[in-house]
Amino acid sequence: MADTKKIAIMGSTGSIGTQALDIVRAYPALLQAEVLTAQNNADLLIKQALEFNPNTVVIADAAKYQYVKEALCRHDIKVYAGTDALPQVAAMGSIDIVLAAIVGFAGLSSTLAAIEAGKPIALANKETLVVAGALVTEKAKEKGVNIYPVDSEHSAIFQCLAGEFHNKIEKIILTASGGPFRGKDKKFLAGVTKESALKHPNWNMGAKITIDSATLFNKGLEIIEAGWLFGLKPEQVEVVVHPQSVIHSLVQFEDGSIKAQLGLPNMRLPIQYALFYPQRIKSSFPRFDFAAYPNLTFEKPDMEAFPAIDLACQAMKKGGTMPCVLNAANEVAVNAFLRDKTSFLNIPAIVEKCMQAASFIAKPAMNDYIESDAEARKLAESFTNKSVRA
Repeated sequence: MADTKKIAIMGSTGSIGTQALDIVRAYPALLQAEVLTAQNNADLLIKQALEFNPNTVVIADAAKYQYVKEALCRHDIKVYAGTDALPQVAAMGSIDIVLAAIVGFAGLSSTLAAIEAGKPIALANKETLVVAGALVTEKAKEKGVNIYPVDSEHSAIFQCLAGEFHNKIEKIILTASGGPFRGKDKKFLAGVTKESALKHPNWNMGAKITIDSATLFNKGLEIIEAGWLFGLKPEQVEVVVHPQSVIHSLVQFEDGSIKAQLGLPNMRLPIQYALFYPQRIKSSFPRFDFAAYPNLTFEKPDMEAFPAIDLACQAMKKGGTMPCVLNAANEVAVNAFLRDKTSFLNIPAIVEKCMQAASFIAKPAMNDYIESDAEARKLAESFTNKSVRA
């Protein structure tokens, strides 16, 4: 590779963002952190800025602007604040690729702004496609922008499809670890705490994504995301529980052949693949040893104990604003669970109630997504309060 690639890391203080900076640190001649943004972790943002010397940083929490500004005043780093600054910096002319790693609906506006500016996207924010897949993919096609998936499962599918884009997919198989409660029934799940739910057996992720993995909502969101990324119908996406997290996903072609991508659980690998695509850059990551994994096992997910996958499939089939409702309700319910305001089993229950009660628009525009998101959040808050009192 010739020139240094300048990256905007949207959400640099989160799990994906910090691991992306590990990669920047490992390849200083190939990658440069041009933009770093954070929601409210000002101290880590400052630390990152002092190490990587980006052109620009954004602290979305405007109340912390002065604190960040003063910490970086002796350095040639521009400092901005507020959520309105995020889409503006994502479209900066100096950026070569945008890593979309802001969690949740909040990441949508900056990703759309980057696409509008013609920037390639390394997409770690699955909610962007869940909420507004039609809008995002249509805009990317119009602007000729490539979207490189960073989710380990979608990266696996993308890697399996290399050299196969002319061949028809019969189905894809998304693997799931099963989370910390694999094999547990509803009676057990009724009493789980956030501490136990945050102990993922294989992956190191942020709190929201870890809870989504425990409920299997993460897999539900990934089904919808896969549909938009690879042009699939709900019936072409299968989920299988694979506790070892070695096979990251599989593609079955119409001749019956299946390709799989394997590797140790390590999010830095799909991040690196997306940032350097189509090149594979030599890494020092630990290598997989077949002798250490003599048994790779697979099982069907328990849809009764974990209804999230079914709810996501319903939302995907309905289309329109329904996936947006599902996502917003889930974000509110997970946040309530993390604040000890609702139970683990109430998370899918709240989402289902919101899907039943929310307004529906079959062919939404951007404003419709914003209004749908707001309505679903309001509904979810009301259902959360009711479930606490029950």
